[in-house]
Amino acid sequence: MNTEELLLKLTELNELSQQLITPEEERLEMLSTVTNYANQFIKELDTVKAYHQKEPHSLEITNQKKSLTELLDLYQKQVVETGINAASGKHMGYIPGGGVFTVALADFIAAITNPFASVHYASPGATTIENEVINWLKTTFLFPESSVGCLSSGGSISTLIAFTAARDHHKVKNEFIQKNVVYLSEQVHHSSQKALRIIGLEDIIIRYVSLDHNHKIKTKSLEDLIQKDIAAGLQPFMVVATAGTTDTGTIDPLDEIAKISRNYKMWFHVDAAYGGFFIMTSKKELFKGIEKADSLIIDPHKGLFIPYGVGAVLVKNSDAVLHSNYYTANYMQDGANEEMLKSPANISPELTKHFRGLRVWLPLQMHGIDPLIACLEEKLLLVHYFRNQLAELGFHLGPEPDLSISYFYYPFETDADQKNKKLMDEIHANGSVFLSSSIIDKRFVIRIAILAFRTKKETVDEAVEMIKKCLHKVK
Repeated sequence: MNTEELLLKLTELNELSQQLITPEEERLEMLSTVTNYANQFIKELDTVKAYHQKEPHSLEITNQKKSLTELLDLYQKQVVETGINAASGKHMGYIPGGGVFTVALADFIAAITNPFASVHYASPGATTIENEVINWLKTTFLFPESSVGCLSSGGSISTLIAFTAARDHHKVKNEFIQKNVVYLSEQVHHSSQKALRIIGLEDIIIRYVSLDHNHKIKTKSLEDLIQKDIAAGLQPFMVVATAGTTDTGTIDPLDEIAKISRNYKMWFHVDAAYGGFFIMTSKKELFKGIEKADSLIIDPHKGLFIPYGVGAVLVKNSDAVLHSNYYTANYMQDGANEEMLKSPANISPELTKHFRGLRVWLPLQMHGIDPLIACLEEKLLLVHYFRNQLAELGFHLGPEPDLSISYFYYPFETDADQKNKKLMDEIHANGSVFLSSSIIDKRFVIRIAILAFRTKKETVDEAVEMIKKCLHKVK
């Protein structure tokens, strides 16, 4: 291709590719369209169903152009109006991601400016914001300044980072894997077992520790298991405790478990993905010992009411984390002399990542901490209010929860599990408020998970009225 042909081809391609550069007038129109949609969505949240039992269709990608208005209409019908409305305060079935409006502003700014937030050399401002969020978390959970951390996509990746550091620090590999033991609660989040498999520890020995009537780890049983394993020539490796289980809202006895872990030179990991931020509330005493963990995971997209997509991990042993994650390449030599721990890429499997720090940093700066604490305190009271209402209707309740999750079932005289399943089906068919179910102590139960920042007393009242109607149908 000669120069003249080359220039003609470039002109042709430029005319077509220029369509990706949106003029200001069109940008303003698009922003207005999206803003109107967002405002309408938020305005209707209190009146629309929290759950729709239908599947999406017509979302295939074709080469036929559609207008933004058409696409928003498609999105509303095929995404928003299918499944769980996770932005609704009436989502009380699973632990919801939040939807604080200021996070949307942060994500918009992050997408427009598009800093490479993984490497300090590439964007010192963005990485500093990420690290300042981590510093705030260290202060909140009383972790030392020397500990390291990063923001992840959620609890599962945070757990991978923590467990990999534990594995590498204790040199659990090759033929030694089958001689090492991990101690879990049956109430532990399944991301723990999943992480062990992913990082090559599928063949490690897992012991499930006995629980008390409040679903907490029995520390005497834990120590008995450890001593038996040592006597059998095995190597106790790690204990995983939970600060807020997803089924029952329970906090394990962290301080006692920390002492046992230290006595036997084990890695102590705490999963506080759901419950961690309740440490800022009147429940602070229940978290005693969390500061003694070797690693800790927390999800801002739960307890800070931020939309899905941001978790966090803190690890005290920076050498172990760097050993697991630090690599470099020739093309990155310009940044090789920076301090390694300033770059999130050195503390995580991710190199390219979303600039998550801004979606935490900006709302914390704009709102302050006090409204977040008030919202968490409110959720603690709401779950007790909900339980009181259910007790008056004759439901049996699970143990008094530590946090904002509980469960209940109706004591039908016959076929109780089947009838409670039918009650759950009726609740889902109604859909005005979304609840979920679980199996606890071999019994079918219905779960309450109150954490959405839009959940208020009126929301609980609506849920109770829905349950009354559904119970009447089952009876």
